[in-house]
Amino acid sequence: MGLITTGVNLTKTIRNIGRLREIVSVFAKHGLDEFISKNVLLKIPNFVLPKSTATRVKDEIKQRGDSSWEEVLGVRLKQSFEELGPAFVKFGQLLGSREDIFNDDFIKQMQLLRDKVSPLNFTDVKSQVELSLGKKSEDIFSFIDEKPIGTASIGLVYKAQLKTGEEVVLKVRRPGIEKSIETDLSVLQFIASQSERAGEEIKYLGISKILEDFAVSLYNELNFHIEANNCEKLRKIIEKYDGDSFYIPKIYTDFTSEDLLVMELIDGTPFSDEQRINDVIDELRPKLDRSVDVFIKTFLNEGFFHADLHGGNFFYTKDKRIALIDFGLVGSLSRSGRQNFLAIVYSLITYNFENLVYEFLDVAEFDNVPDVDKLISDIKYALSPHIGLTVQQTNFSVVLRAIVKTLREHQIFLPREWYVVFRALMTLDGVGKSLGIDFDIFKILEKDIDGLIKSNFNKESLMEDAGWLARDVLLSARSLPRHIKWFSKEWSKNGYAFELKHLGVEKAFTSLSNSIVFLGYCIIASIMFYTGASLVDSTVLASAKFNELPTMTYIFWGVASFLIYMGLEKK
Repeated sequence: MGLITTGVNLTKTIRNIGRLREIVSVFAKHGLDEFISKNVLLKIPNFVLPKSTATRVKDEIKQRGDSSWEEVLGVRLKQSFEELGPAFVKFGQLLGSREDIFNDDFIKQMQLLRDKVSPLNFTDVKSQVELSLGKKSEDIFSFIDEKPIGTASIGLVYKAQLKTGEEVVLKVRRPGIEKSIETDLSVLQFIASQSERAGEEIKYLGISKILEDFAVSLYNELNFHIEANNCEKLRKIIEKYDGDSFYIPKIYTDFTSEDLLVMELIDGTPFSDEQRINDVIDELRPKLDRSVDVFIKTFLNEGFFHADLHGGNFFYTKDKRIALIDFGLVGSLSRSGRQNFLAIVYSLITYNFENLVYEFLDVAEFDNVPDVDKLISDIKYALSPHIGLTVQQTNFSVVLRAIVKTLREHQIFLPREWYVVFRALMTLDGVGKSLGIDFDIFKILEKDIDGLIKSNFNKESLMEDAGWLARDVLLSARSLPRHIKWFSKEWSKNGYAFELKHLGVEKAFTSLSNSIVFLGYCIIASIMFYTGASLVDSTVLASAKFNELPTMTYIFWGVASFLIYMGLEKK
């Protein structure tokens, strides 16, 4: 068994080294060789880094003068990701959504990757569909349109019709992409961890932290069973608040598998088609206001929400309802997290900057404890343009961007689930502005905040918390006697004695002990010197006739000098 495991690991290592060689070569080709750590290159046997004809990033910044290093780095990474394939394109798209970590220049470059995904030969797609179904596609579908209506880094979307007459869409996972992503993720994580040692600029970006979040979300998106489950869960939640204004498409679970999703085709106008949407904007406006209200309630009351609410995922149907699609990216937040969010919103509404900072520090991630006073001052300065404005006059997205930018400058990062919340709200706000509608999220939150606080801090919630606390106390009380018994046994082995260990302070203790010894020598030497001086007649000292000093005085002073010498040697 060990031999088989070793063989598998060796094969994976060889495959990863081959991909690592290719990735490093592409990065070097686009002028990113200066950021590639020597530790990366040492892992590639017999590999010589190809010389790049591109200008070094730092040199280009000096030449152009008007460009930030993030913009130049973004351009180089975009070019590299396009060449390296779907997994890297997907990673670039994720980087383009992290306004809390990167600046606007870098974000703009990464967002250009949204349409940089190539389609596949339909023959390969059809084979993948039939492999998933376990039968010929003609047995299930009367036709499948060979031209995809959507191409993404993970899957492609096609129109089709079931033999029973229903119009559907097929979301097909790219063949072999799971192995490709597994390899690319392992290589990316290795390169990121090693390259962060090359300079503070790269380390400051926190790419390793982003990769960890990216890996989790990407593996979830690879499994279409998870997306189907998200769809059904969101349908039940929305029906609790408004089952008439919204529509969630049906999932055909009999035909859905890990790499194939069969979903009802939405017959409507996507919000991304601004020209057609503007024709019905008057009747759509109140529905959109209602949609934001429902979104906030599903998020804060249920802790589950659609986290990718851009215009392409909204449809206005012929029966005048708002339909949602694409449930691969959803957000969730625990009850304690939702309570933190409400406290943050309340602090924003009341401009309580100190409380706002402390609430963020409760949930944020940071390596070093920040200067809280400086952070409060910076947050206040960032939000100062909004002080005095009414809720209706305040732009929610601008406020959030100002906050996450300030946190980033202090190297404080929001956990993925928190940034998903803020990004969803900002994206939703952006959809409204693209249609000329101000959703006024602050106003909705202010209107509902009392009810939301009551629902999140109600009697049942407090009783539940008390129940869990009582359970923890009971378990601790039951285990405490056992731990005392084990401690007593271990203590008795040492004769009921404590062992004091000092780690890393040996040098300080040695210096202190030597100083104490030197002080002792000095005290004894002083006594000897004083004793010798007391034997001398004052007239002799006044006349400075040292040849007339008593012999015992010379002896005592000699001993005193010797003691000083010994003390200096010990020190």
